Amino acid sequence: MEKNIKLPNQDPFEEYQREADPSKRERSYAWHTAIGLQAVDGLKTSDYLKETAVKNIEGEITLSEAQALIESYYKTERKREVPHTEEADKVSSRITGILAEKGFTFSVAQYLSTHYRLFEGIYKHAGTIRDYNITKKEWVLNGDTVTYGGATELRATLEYDILQEKEFDYSGLSITEVIRHLARFISRLWQIHVFGEGNTRTTAVFFIKYLQSLGFDVTNDIFAKNAWYFRNAMVRANYNNLQKGVHETTEFLELFLRNLLLGENNLLQNRTMHISGRLKQDSESVKQDSAEIKQDFDKLTSAGISVRSTNNILKLMDRFGLDKPFGRMDIARELEITKSPASEILNKLLSIGAIVPVIGAGKGKYRFNQDFFNY
Repeated sequence: MEKNIKLPNQDPFEEYQREADPSKRERSYAWHTAIGLQAVDGLKTSDYLKETAVKNIEGEITLSEAQALIESYYKTERKREVPHTEEADKVSSRITGILAEKGFTFSVAQYLSTHYRLFEGIYKHAGTIRDYNITKKEWVLNGDTVTYGGATELRATLEYDILQEKEFDYSGLSITEVIRHLARFISRLWQIHVFGEGNTRTTAVFFIKYLQSLGFDVTNDIFAKNAWYFRNAMVRANYNNLQKGVHETTEFLELFLRNLLLGENNLLQNRTMHISGRLKQDSESVKQDSAEIKQDFDKLTSAGISVRSTNNILKLMDRFGLDKPFGRMDIARELEITKSPASEILNKLLSIGAIVPVIGAGKGKYRFNQDFFNY
């Protein structure tokens, strides 16, 4: 029976997360992760790439055949309809290939080779250490940049970090200590920024392979759905602005890794990492606010709200706080949904007493109920 291809705005890989056939699940994980990682550089893959991936997942074509189809697809100029889609498609198929491989060596050579394999024919500097200094404006830093590794010390720094990790002894550590160490290691490796472009995707693929070599099962959709969060978390792990009271922290990266490695359901929101956002950036405030988010999550789910709706409601709380009034159209705009599901969320909140009407703010305006959340 022929497989139905999902519409472009649907996730064609979601159903495979529940697939009984382990080979299909594994292939789906690799494609889903590879495609999701393009988001770290604001890239989107084509529908053709997704259709080709589904054919490979279903076993209709081999991975080599799928990669060949992607490469040949872009031999005609007319296929290049969206800027950078070619890069996203080709790199996605190459990431899939690397994730499907069983072999891996934790070394500088492997790290450089990973970049070369991903970007050969796309970047002239594929696999080459940059020889110039860089800065990058970061949204999460309100336009500021992380201080990246200096061009003259890049190889030495890379070799040092890899050697230190290779000699690190994990015995006797609790899983929390292991995750904290891994967060520090990968954030430091990323901060070197060895290459001119493609550092985050290379680091993510190298890290996934390393985690697998340590015995972790990372065949889930955390990277696929939270790639930009992963990048922003590494940014925050390498940024200090003491004048503004901002300190580097691996707190956000640890939440990501706990979801990835332990199957936890910590809320991963990019806006919580923004240096001018709701969360304070010193470690004690981060811990306090993270605890409040968990409290809000538990309160809503215990009131019968689904996990998916709860996550959406927490986004609204993060956006509007406890004082700012909002209505149906505000919900629709913030969550990028239509009026009907926005009304459903509003009705759910009203039914459990999580919001109260605001007089004088206009018809159909509400705010979150502090008494409900025990603030």
